[in-house]
Amino acid sequence: MGLIAQIAALRDGTGRPQALVGELRRTTLLVPVSDGGLMSAERGGVRWLYAFTDEVSLSRFLLQRGADPAAEAEYVAILGARLLDAVIPSLDGPTGVAVNVADEDGSMLFPPVAGIVPDSVAVDLVGKGARGER
Repeated sequence: MGLIAQIAALRDGTGRPQALVGELRRTTLLVPVSDGGLMSAERGGVRWLYAFTDEVSLSRFLLQRGADPAAEAEYVAILGARLLDAVIPSLDGPTGVAVNVADEDGSMLFPPVAGIVPDSVAVDLVGKGARGER
């Protein structure tokens, strides 16, 4: 079952969170690049990296943000596991992943908590022996 199917299963109550995170880790994600860095937004003290499962979802997002439809989207393709285990720990502050945010029924947020990101950067482990704060 692919990531989109895992998201749908979790939303309809038949999915398992561990299976969803496992599928995220196995999926190659497209992360848009802006001004030389990974495109993200900050909300509620958390930085959210935008990630997409395909070019159609990425394009829909960019168009909603006012991008030129004729312009070629700049992005990096990265395995979800690498995004979670290597990229997020290298960034300052709590960082999660926002998948397919322009797709109302297919979007999902993966917050910076234990079981998703490494324990050393999981916000729910602050003060419990993990680094937590960056």
